[in-house]
Amino acid sequence: MRESHLAARVLDALLREDYGGLSSHVVRGRGGVGLTLADGRLVRLAPGAPFQDFVVAAGELLGLEQVLDTLAEIAPEEDADGVKAFFDECVAALAALELHDARPPAVRSYETLAALADHPCYPTARARPGVPDGELAAYAPEFGPVFELRWAAVPRRMLEPGSAPRLPPDVLASQGAGAFPREPLGPDEVLFPVHPLAVDEARRAGARVLDVRRGTVRPTASMRAVEAGPRTHLVLPLPVSVLGTRDRLGIEPGSLSAAARVEPLLRALAGPDVLVAGEQEYARAGHDHLAWLVRRLPQGRRIPVAALTLPDTPDKPGTQDQPDAQHLCARAWVGAEVELQGEVVDVPVAYVRALLRWSVRLLVEYGVVPQVRWHDAALVLVDGAVKVLVQGHDGVLVSPPRLDAAGIAAPGLPERMLTDDPHALADAFVTGALHLGAAAVAFAVLPPADAAALLRRSLEEALRPYDAHPTARLLRARTLDAARLTGRPWLTAGTLASAKRLSTKPPRMSGPNYLRLR
Repeated sequence: MRESHLAARVLDALLREDYGGLSSHVVRGRGGVGLTLADGRLVRLAPGAPFQDFVVAAGELLGLEQVLDTLAEIAPEEDADGVKAFFDECVAALAALELHDARPPAVRSYETLAALADHPCYPTARARPGVPDGELAAYAPEFGPVFELRWAAVPRRMLEPGSAPRLPPDVLASQGAGAFPREPLGPDEVLFPVHPLAVDEARRAGARVLDVRRGTVRPTASMRAVEAGPRTHLVLPLPVSVLGTRDRLGIEPGSLSAAARVEPLLRALAGPDVLVAGEQEYARAGHDHLAWLVRRLPQGRRIPVAALTLPDTPDKPGTQDQPDAQHLCARAWVGAEVELQGEVVDVPVAYVRALLRWSVRLLVEYGVVPQVRWHDAALVLVDGAVKVLVQGHDGVLVSPPRLDAAGIAAPGLPERMLTDDPHALADAFVTGALHLGAAAVAFAVLPPADAAALLRRSLEEALRPYDAHPTARLLRARTLDAARLTGRPWLTAGTLASAKRLSTKPPRMSGPNYLRLR
């Protein structure tokens, strides 16, 4: 069953992204809608929700080899390397699923619960290319592991501008690093934490990895961030991919300083619905795998939104703070209802409304689109209210002229975070806040028609104050009034397409407008 489930998800993704023109092979007849695979098998299809025309029909049992042979048949020759890499991802993802069946975690934190949720768009997210064979359960968050950090002495001359000279004292103390004897460090060296999977990369980067092991940590749902203390995450680069071979978990030049510069802007624009994680303490030493970031989290109960999407079970939680080993529903942990603007609503409903209201306000009033990623979006419960937690600030998209017009100085940011194109801003809103931030949660916890109604009402509510604003009119045209919604072709861009094809003609995709589902 694991293989058939994974094969169906892969075929769904290929259909959704119309990779290799696969949708042109869909046939319609008196028996319904179907797709012929490379081996001649006719697979029944059913209408898809929320974001594609057709999916593999329930009850269809598929073999992974059947689907991959079909992929090889339709793939352009120039994508041969990407197709081969994806074959390996599928094998690794299936092995990870089978490993989880054999070794379920004994204790599931909220982060572990979130990691158990399948990514809504990338079918082989369980694969972690770069993790050595046999070590997945020791480091992947869905297994709930605990492990020791490694440490390295880094020449001070390698530190990039803006880097902190040392880890904050509370983080050092929480990891037992304050008890290091002084001998391991030379006078011109600084201490860096290193993820065990990145030890070889740290050595190649010019660091001297110490024999000392100090600090016990647990990975969060995003894997490269580990829990280093109360409301403190330590983000460490990894030579690992998570959503395709191109989605490497290194830390690129300028990303940490960009996050630090954009944080004050987000705090100024946060309003009552949003809390902003602190990302001011960081260091990078001239290499994608030699860096650290301390992320400070706010007071309140923090729940990764992916944890809300898991199915409910009859099990009851054993404590207020930690789900027991069998309980799979974070919704039961946050309480069934909260107050939002004086109205009592369900937790997922409150989250969706708060996220869309804030995201629309930032786009329309300031030309700012915050990054909302499935694997690290979170909500925080504070005094019975739901607030959206914003983190990972280096993914924000900003229009400097729009900020200037609002009387706000734009922070100095890399070019990839800047745009004057209103359509690019609207697309970023749709693919981020709407699809991955709101719709992925709504369709996971509600029947399709109810989820669509919630999203439609929430977006209409958020746009209502701005009816006359040109950006609001554009956003309405690209969402509520659109025949189809734009989307990100995760699989094509993440692994399958060649680098040359991505640079010359970036793949685009669209899907049926689920906001119109009745």
